[in-house]
Amino acid sequence: MPELIRLALEHLEAMPPSTWLRRSGTLYLLVNAAHIGAIGLLIGSIVPLDLRLLGVIRSPHLAVLAPVLARTAAAGLGLALLTGALLFSVRPQEYLQNPAFVVKMGLLLAGTLNAWLVHRGRAWTGVLDGGSPADGLRLQAGASMLLWLGCLVAGRWIGFL
Repeated sequence: MPELIRLALEHLEAMPPSTWLRRSGTLYLLVNAAHIGAIGLLIGSIVPLDLRLLGVIRSPHLAVLAPVLARTAAAGLGLALLTGALLFSVRPQEYLQNPAFVVKMGLLLAGTLNAWLVHRGRAWTGVLDGGSPADGLRLQAGASMLLWLGCLVAGRWIGFL
């Protein structure tokens, strides 16, 4: 690992939140539980939305369902990123050496980029206006499910390596 990165990670590990989490089993437990809850919120929102976009679920109407589930997934993602960063700060060098963590971060980045592209596209605007999902949007919904579920599996994999 390059010296500058190692020093930055040591600095991160020495910051007060990291120290508090290492010293308090209860605080670590609560942040970890919040992380799991956030992941549940994200996956629990994105999977039904993706299934609806794919046509596996036929109702309710996408114009009603999509904005609510998208905002809920975004809130889950935001909370997962915050709590995940706190958990990472406890042992950053160990996490970066864990292949499952690296895979999870790649999938997280790809899933977030996919979601951003979906919401920037005309097909998403068309869905919100009451239209049917275009084939490209269906493809993105399928990719979304694979990326987020892969991220979930990779996250669980971290503890086994």
